[in-house]
Amino acid sequence: MSETTDNKKPKMGRFTFKDFEATFPDDAACLDWLRGYLYPDGIYCKLCKALTKHHRVASRPSYSCDQCGHHVHPTAGTIFHKSPTSLKTWFHAIYLMASTRCGISAKQIERETGVTYKTAWRMFNKIRTLLQDDGQPLSGSVEMDETYFGGKRKGGTGRPMRGDKKKTPILGMVERKGRVKAFTIDSVNGGVLLSHAREHILPESTVYTDELYGYDGLSHMNRRYQHRRIKHSAKVYVVGDIHTNSVEGFWSLIKRGIGGVYHQVSQKFLQNYLDEYSFRYNHRYDVEPMFITFLRQIVKAEAA
Repeated sequence: MSETTDNKKPKMGRFTFKDFEATFPDDAACLDWLRGYLYPDGIYCKLCKALTKHHRVASRPSYSCDQCGHHVHPTAGTIFHKSPTSLKTWFHAIYLMASTRCGISAKQIERETGVTYKTAWRMFNKIRTLLQDDGQPLSGSVEMDETYFGGKRKGGTGRPMRGDKKKTPILGMVERKGRVKAFTIDSVNGGVLLSHAREHILPESTVYTDELYGYDGLSHMNRRYQHRRIKHSAKVYVVGDIHTNSVEGFWSLIKRGIGGVYHQVSQKFLQNYLDEYSFRYNHRYDVEPMFITFLRQIVKAEAA
């Protein structure tokens, strides 16, 4: 099903607010898109036990089987399920979140859509649940690096001192010119770092890291990794193709975005923000607009 009419189709990779208003002018248009996306082959009627024609029910967001009258609700089992907020407002919030590179705050969604802050915050977090890691491992040339998120430690910057609970360690893994994975972790010891490498990086990959001791065992694992290291402590950042610039660029994007848009994020929700930034990064070269990519993450609970 086409997301736009033929004479109002947006340019490749672009989806302006004018395109959004033309494509999704009301709740009915949003529901029709959802129906076409979730039931591309038609709606299967559980009572008739067959694919049957369905017509839109004017009084509720559902479709009724032409043969038996059984109702199907496209929003059931999705993030929109039983929400009193209009479907157009949900789509508008998704559009706002997808249209920025560094994120948008719940307060801005409140201002743009006219909902309460409580509603904006709830929508904000529900939409983020769509943007989780696809589970596919990384391969080829992969950079690993760790960083910390949170307030500065007393007496200076850098790694937290023992017992400092204000900083949260984060591990990132980036395929060069490819995908990224980012996780909050308990510590940066070798056991934690190597277990994540085993889980998320395919055997025989080349892994680039700095000189942190926690990476020492990479070349000794039974994964046949080739381990290349750069010595940041000696102020050496690039030697030929040995560097961690890709993952460090991703850290800069996250820290600028969170610091500039959200200002502060609790440890409880930090992984959700990492998922959002990772999702945008992983789909930065997609041909279709980011908004449509966000919409295509909508799934029913039973199919998730």
